[in-house]
Amino acid sequence: MPRVLRIFNRLILGGPLFNVTYLTKFLAPEFETRLLIGAKDPHEEEAHFIREQYQLNPIEISCLKRDIHLRDDTRAFREIKKIIEEYRPHIVHTHAAKPGAIGRLAASVCKVPVIVHTYHGHVFHSYFGKAKTQFFIQAERYLATKTDRIIAISDQQKTELVDTFRICKPEKMTVIPLGLDLRKFYEDQEQKRIAFRKKLGISDDELAIGIIGRVVPIKNHKLFIDAIQEVLSKTSRKLRFVIVGDGDMRESLFSLLDQYLITYNYLPEQTQPAQVTFTSWLTEMDEVYAGLDIVALTSLNEGTPVSLIEAQAANKPIVSTRVGGVEDVVIENKTALLCPSEQVSPFSDALLRLIENDDLRHQMGQFGNQHVKDRFDKDRLVSDVRSLYHQLLAEKNVPH
Repeated sequence: MPRVLRIFNRLILGGPLFNVTYLTKFLAPEFETRLLIGAKDPHEEEAHFIREQYQLNPIEISCLKRDIHLRDDTRAFREIKKIIEEYRPHIVHTHAAKPGAIGRLAASVCKVPVIVHTYHGHVFHSYFGKAKTQFFIQAERYLATKTDRIIAISDQQKTELVDTFRICKPEKMTVIPLGLDLRKFYEDQEQKRIAFRKKLGISDDELAIGIIGRVVPIKNHKLFIDAIQEVLSKTSRKLRFVIVGDGDMRESLFSLLDQYLITYNYLPEQTQPAQVTFTSWLTEMDEVYAGLDIVALTSLNEGTPVSLIEAQAANKPIVSTRVGGVEDVVIENKTALLCPSEQVSPFSDALLRLIENDDLRHQMGQFGNQHVKDRFDKDRLVSDVRSLYHQLLAEKNVPH
């Protein structure tokens, strides 16, 4: 049985976590998989329910952290190298930037037969200044020389990596879209809708507009708040706005809402209903989507936005910035309205269009479910990766 060492950064909610989880659990019995993970940031909430639900038992490397730190990164390299030497995997498959860098270097030094890396996103624009960005690009080009196959999660991402940033030749890259367990997002929606809206005190005659994700600069929640201010001045519909997730930008969003004189609350500390509700991290995301009427995304950059896949599965129309892999996930004007990044008026106008048109919301939601139901299924993901592993092992003549 081929052995796979899968290396990931941290167990926090998002598409990468589900990707790693499904590949760790469901490639058996053909592949034996051992999972290594690093440490989460202080403001991040670990997805304990995923660990428990899928009985994950990862090896945790506390010095494998998100930020660059020479001493910690050197220790992480040594620990991973030792594990590779003991486990002797046929395949090392890394996910995300930091595990991808340290893990691939360790695998290369140990002469692992097959080295695979998945880009779940990239940091080549909208994260850092020009000099730091160029350093990361050069580093990734070097790491690509140590890699047998690189996986992009969308056609758009492949185009950026190959043509724009020239990370590797196109023949070294394979596109394998994310796979998710989507059934729960379109089953028993009415009961879930009632439960979610009761928790937040949202009445039947209010439209709920939500945004899901880490409250960090790259997600650009400021655009969402700016758009709320414009929308509230232009409609008579009763509206509630919900921010699901948390992060180090939350306090600055509170200040912006104070500036706009928009009421807000932060659950569970403040339960009095307000125009904008911050829920922090929630685990029953199928209930969240069922309770919303419109799903928004305001990011400056995205890999494959899981919130938009889940929103479509839950029959919800979308308003999003046109960034990264968004256009590989939605169908413009059929499942989502797309807007230029960082422009408030087009975004607020798109929200207003859905707010004022009940039929359009319904039509776009129904079309979205049909669009993602099979395309982003977890079984398809596992099948695609299984086939790739067998292909790479055969190409390298690896006995197993």
